[in-house]
Amino acid sequence: MTVLAMMVQTVAEQKEFKLELTTHLLPLWFLIFALFLPRVALAVGWFQGVLVPFHLVGIVPLLFAILLPRLLVMYLIYLDQGLSGWLFIHVVAALMVVAGSGSHRARRRRRRDDL
Repeated sequence: MTVLAMMVQTVAEQKEFKLELTTHLLPLWFLIFALFLPRVALAVGWFQGVLVPFHLVGIVPLLFAILLPRLLVMYLIYLDQGLSGWLFIHVVAALMVVAGSGSHRARRRRRRDDL
């Protein structure tokens, strides 16, 4: 093998992208539960002390937990694992929620009193 081929092979091995579903500081129950009920998962995680290593102090994390809990969960996953499979799953879930929220309008039916 030539030197150039060995260098290309070494770089290709180092830049390999792996899509793994690993957990570091955030427990598995939090990652799964936050897919469906992110606000409740944040509250339970806060009471159990799961969120202590992330130092969420101040008014901004509290506002995000109340107004945009999915973004806060994605931020926590990014802090914990970086760009990972769990972050990708949560981004897809957030896009599905956003895509499905504005397209359906409830129709009101007017009751007729035929007396």
